[in-house]
Amino acid sequence: MMYKASGIRASAGDLLSRTRSPLFLSLFVVLLFVIPFFQNDYYRDVLTLTAMYAVLALGLNLVVGQTGLLNLGYVAFYAIGAYTYAILSTRFGLPFWPGLIAGAASAAFMALLIGLSTLKLRGDYFAIVTLGLGEITRIVLNNSDSVTGGPNGISRIGRPSLFGYAFSTPLDYYYLILVIAIVTVFAMNRLMVSRIGRAWIAIREDEIAAEAMGISTFRLKLLAFVVASAWAGLTGVFFAAKMAFVSPESFTFFESVMILCMVVLGGMGSIPGIILGAFLLITLPELFRDFADYRMLGFGVALVLMMIFRPQGLLGTAKGK
Repeated sequence: MMYKASGIRASAGDLLSRTRSPLFLSLFVVLLFVIPFFQNDYYRDVLTLTAMYAVLALGLNLVVGQTGLLNLGYVAFYAIGAYTYAILSTRFGLPFWPGLIAGAASAAFMALLIGLSTLKLRGDYFAIVTLGLGEITRIVLNNSDSVTGGPNGISRIGRPSLFGYAFSTPLDYYYLILVIAIVTVFAMNRLMVSRIGRAWIAIREDEIAAEAMGISTFRLKLLAFVVASAWAGLTGVFFAAKMAFVSPESFTFFESVMILCMVVLGGMGSIPGIILGAFLLITLPELFRDFADYRMLGFGVALVLMMIFRPQGLLGTAKGK
């Protein structure tokens, strides 16, 4: 049994190293640019949704995978970014590109305010606070009729345009989110291999020991929380612009669970693993829509098997490695 487990770890490690090779990455990016031409609009929308959730999961990974903080209210910052752009676009005519910055900045600012008062909590206490934050945000959006439109949401949100060309087709939005995803992967990789990224890992492994070594654990946890929230807000702007409509029903607790499952299933701290997790949880269920009634059962079985055979995730590394 130990031999089989070590074999699984070795094969997963080999696969992970191959996904980081320049040749594999180049071919993978080329494939991502080419594959939509052979699909219809429905599957282009599915691929767009997959890339969007991959960006969200990569942001959450900074908090959960790198720093070891269980955030169950990540969807709140996704909603803040979406509603910030929706309000600024419909009431003040703000274009999409400045809206990306505004959405990310508003989510980061809220994360800063919340993190200053909550990040001194540890473990389950922090998770409970973030869970409450997500639900409070949804309820506020649902009840603030004069600002957010309440249950009816906000419609006629401005769509992106570039050099006079207005984005309108599923292919346009696929390439837009693909560029955002590539930038996200590059930025997250640079963060994770930097001194800050190594400090986050030290906090995840042993916060007391990290603080004893001179690491400012509170400031670095706050930084991870703010950066991850900014990425969620940016993705929320994309979602609002693509749909041209937002409502509180799009930002439920289940969304936070889905994004967290992508991080855990793919491998916490592993960028290729998180992308794989987004593919498995978004694309595969759409390919097997005939079995939609058994979707949640499949998720549960998959997570149980992961905890038994690969607790570090499909492409993750063992704790402490």
